[in-house]
Order: sequence, then C-alpha cells, then structure tokens
Amino acid sequence: MTSFPQTILMCPPDHFEVAYVINPWMEGHFANTDDALAHRQWNGLRDAIAQHAKLALEPPQRDLPDIVFTANAGLVLSGKVILSRFRSVERRGEEPHNRAWFAENGFKILDWPQDVHFEGAGDALFDRGQALLWVGHGFRSDAAVPALLEKMLGRKTAALNLVDPRFYHLDTCLCPLEGGHLLYFPAAFDEKSRALIEALIPPAKRIAVEEADALKFCCNAVDLDGHVFMNDASENLQTRLRGAGFTPVITPLSEFMKAGGAAKCLTLKLVET
Repeated sequence: MTSFPQTILMCPPDHFEVAYVINPWMEGHFANTDDALAHRQWNGLRDAIAQHAKLALEPPQRDLPDIVFTANAGLVLSGKVILSRFRSVERRGEEPHNRAWFAENGFKILDWPQDVHFEGAGDALFDRGQALLWVGHGFRSDAAVPALLEKMLGRKTAALNLVDPRFYHLDTCLCPLEGGHLLYFPAAFDEKSRALIEALIPPAKRIAVEEADALKFCCNAVDLDGHVFMNDASENLQTRLRGAGFTPVITPLSEFMKAGGAAKCLTLKLVET
C-alpha cells in the first residue's frame, strides 16, 4: 500500500445545493444543482487526488450545503488549526462541526478572536518556495487577519487586498505551486497587492492568467506531487504549466462552480509545516 506524505480533507456532497446567495456565482442558481452530477464530479476529484494523497472525510451535514467546501474549515499548520469565523450567517452553523472534527482527530485548536472574520485556507495559502503565508482580505476575511496570523503562527504573511467580488476568497484567484511558482489572476487584486506579489515572486515563477481562464476557476486548484488539479483551463495555460514542470489534471466541477467553488475549495491539506 502506498504511503503518501499529504492528507487531504474532503466532505461528500450528500446535502450540497445552492440554498442561498452569498457570492456572485450563486446568483441564478438557487435550487438549480444536479445532485447525481455533483456526486459524479466530486467522486472524480476524490479519485484523482487519491492517487497522490491520503484522504480524510468530514461527515456531511443536512442544512449546511457549503460544508462540502472543506478549505473553509480552517487553517492547519504543524498539527494545529485555526478554525474559521464565517462572515456569512448562512455558514456559521459549520463552525461547531469543524471544531468537533479537528478535536476528534487530534489537532490542537488555537484560540481565535470571536469578532475577527477569517475563512481558513480559503483566504490563507502557504507559499511552496519560501516560508511565507499569502493572506487575502476584502470580502470574507478581515484586514486584521494577516498580522494576527503572523503573530499566532510565527510565519511571515503577505497581505493581499481582493477587489473583484467574483474572486471573493484568495484561493479563487491565487494558487502557490511547488518550487515557488505562483498561479494567479492579477486583476483580482489592487495595485499595491500586485506590486507585492511581483516583489516576492520572480518573473520566471509567476504564472499570470487571463480573465477567461480565471473565470473557469483555474486558480482554484490543488497542487500535489507535481500535479495541478483544476476544474478547467485553456490549452495555452495547460501548456504553460507543463513548461514550468507541472502536470495539469482537468477534473470538471461545474455543479460546484454554481456555488462559487471548485477543486481547491473542496479540499484542505492537513499536513503543513
């Protein structure tokens, strides 16, 4: 049996649906998801990832359709977890279930202020080439989050201000890749944030994408073992990824896009150091 260094948390979409509207992607899709297709697509992502990582499953919960997006459960580092404080009332019911899962699985839960909104690995992404944590704010997570995370985790943070409501979480428009490469959609950030990215990542390692690819949630990707799992990407972008040494893996997730999520949103890396 293969032993993988990474473990990925996922949650079956047994109760997944668009039951409310809390981001632009949900508009027009209320009660308009195909349950059978959602299961097939989720299974496809799970099976693809299972070839490169161990899987852990969080139980789905009735009346919490977005708990399937485990990236928002919290942020993990070295066996510790900071649990999310959701901005949207509709998602706050996920918080006790997430706390119970991490407690039952041996994680140390760090205290986080009740009044500071933070949506976990949706808005905090570890760089894969340096000891740096990219932190997004502007829509879901508060501007106070980067400094607070830096203090709590002892990890340098780079604060990025999100300005396009379609890209409301950092993981919808930025994906750190192995070796210090960065896949991102520049227009999702303000000018200061773009300048910070350019200052921290050399040109040869920046993979900036066009809006058409960004709207396919190509940046909402899972980087794993040299592979990049994504909902969709143009042939040009796939060629660029291959040129940088990566293997793009297209795993369609159209049903989850209706709720504003794709591959990265549906997964959480549990082994971060």
